[in-house]
Amino acid sequence: MKLSLINLLLSLSLAFLAFSSSSSSSSAISKFKVINRRVLKECLDVNPYLSINVSQSSMLPDEGNITVTVSGVVDPDKDDWIAMISPSNIDVSDCPANAAMYAQTGDLSSLPLLCHYPVKAQYLSNDPSYLNCNKQECKLYGEDNNCSIQTCSGSVTFHFVNIRTELEFVFFTGGFDTPCILKRSQPIGFANPNQPLYGHLSSVDSTGTTMKLTWVSGDGKPQQVQYADGNSATSVVTTFKPHDMCSDLSPAKDFGWHDPGYIHSAIISGLQPSSSYFYKYGSDSVGWSKDVKFSTPPAAGASETTFLSYGDMGKAPIDQSVEHYIQPGSRSVVEGMTDELAAGNIDSILHIGDISYATGFLVEWDFFLNLITPVAGQLSYMTAIGNHERDYPDSGSVYVTPDSGGECGVAYESYFQMPTSAKDEPWYSFEQATVHFTVISTEHDWSENSKQYNWIRSDLASVDRTRTPWLIFTGHRPMYSSQDSTLPSVDSDFVESVEPLLMENKVDLALFGHVHNYERTCAVYKNQCKEMPTKDSNGVDSYNNGNYTAPVHVVIGMAGFTLDIFPSQVDNVWSLERISEFGYTKVHATKEILSFEFVNSKTREVRDSFYITKETN
Repeated sequence: MKLSLINLLLSLSLAFLAFSSSSSSSSAISKFKVINRRVLKECLDVNPYLSINVSQSSMLPDEGNITVTVSGVVDPDKDDWIAMISPSNIDVSDCPANAAMYAQTGDLSSLPLLCHYPVKAQYLSNDPSYLNCNKQECKLYGEDNNCSIQTCSGSVTFHFVNIRTELEFVFFTGGFDTPCILKRSQPIGFANPNQPLYGHLSSVDSTGTTMKLTWVSGDGKPQQVQYADGNSATSVVTTFKPHDMCSDLSPAKDFGWHDPGYIHSAIISGLQPSSSYFYKYGSDSVGWSKDVKFSTPPAAGASETTFLSYGDMGKAPIDQSVEHYIQPGSRSVVEGMTDELAAGNIDSILHIGDISYATGFLVEWDFFLNLITPVAGQLSYMTAIGNHERDYPDSGSVYVTPDSGGECGVAYESYFQMPTSAKDEPWYSFEQATVHFTVISTEHDWSENSKQYNWIRSDLASVDRTRTPWLIFTGHRPMYSSQDSTLPSVDSDFVESVEPLLMENKVDLALFGHVHNYERTCAVYKNQCKEMPTKDSNGVDSYNNGNYTAPVHVVIGMAGFTLDIFPSQVDNVWSLERISEFGYTKVHATKEILSFEFVNSKTREVRDSFYITKETN
């Protein structure tokens, strides 16, 4: 009798779950987002055998993998899934009513956004044995010693990094669209939530003698960086809170909020340009990083430099999880750059906008910083702000899209402290050997006589071409792109306002992102080719700026985000090379020649190359 009653109750429970799953309706909005508009509840389930266990029995290290096993499942379903949530005390059972907020960033993939954003999620069907019940366990034997109730189990593995707050794993059924909670694990914390992590470097000036190191810790007391055999510097500590985000209706203040801990930065000075040293950062009370070898860039006026550049990278999981805004090419780009650094002769990296794509889901900054640390911790990592860092309605951005998810540049400027003149004025310049870089914000007012416009005009006019013969202008949104889009990639007002400054000051090369592919132009001005390159004896394109005609523009937004495919026919005269492949660019500049390569990050093949000279006739 007991056995029959248990089977009846289990059957009723499973029938309810099947009904819930089949009754879900489709929507143009992500299923992951729709979850946030529902009241999540404990499932009507009386299965006494269900359990969830994690492979880690002790506190978590700073990075690793954890396997989550659900056992005691009577009827495995394709809609069963596990969420990794943090902090462990967040509410995953009740949701606000405004669905529109969760489509703000434009990510319409199927993602299980609960009332609070889960760090990651995986369907249990990622374990190929789960749906077939290949892992069986008998829970109850009958009088004839035959198994009366047999259950199934499945396991999935999550990659984690130290995000300072406890993790918990929640088992749902009903899919992302109509979920209900079956079981929760016990919370598990990090062994050292205050551990100093994710150290990355940037240039402070153009001397090559001073750099800034920025890192993250759960502890707000000042820490130190120790470097160059006995030198040390104390960190300046900052952070940001929900009230620093720019809208009460944004993901950054709502379900996407995650405490960033504390951002430490310290000035490393007294160095020699083009030299190598070691550093470590932290304190005796919270722990120290490992020793890291780093290199200073060459000083302005030095004879040559090599740097890597790209835009729109973001990050991607190394497990089978679904996350908000996965950038599938990002990992191969970092792997390629890591190999470039290991081979030597790379002085710096330039990342021109759309940095992490956290867009209000703030825990993703930690995963991005973890991704870039192997390269950004070794040399100067310079950045420009993009729409997914800054834009939000009524926040002062040029464009009123909600692309930053309510971050409005706060997180970006906290993590990437460039040598700008003021907060929320993220434009600056620096020099490295033979190159002057003018870095602008396409997301802030660039109209004629605006503060930024006047700065651009002044900076470009101030360049000493005898010291830095090459002038590179860079920002996020391009002036030229052949990409078709429902939203134009090029703002004609931006071009009309700023392009004449490039021409007047003889900018050699203009680098932009935003469009997710690679495209190179002729020497172009006002949509007209002023000079076409010539082929050298090796078939490589050569531009001669000895008799200057116009800048060469290159879109380099192919470093991670899903690629934009070019139209089959292009009806402009200025587009010379168009490639939709993941990769990065490598630039080498002496006083006489600036050479440029686009490298496919998966094959490491050079897919486009050209150079600019300054030979006079």
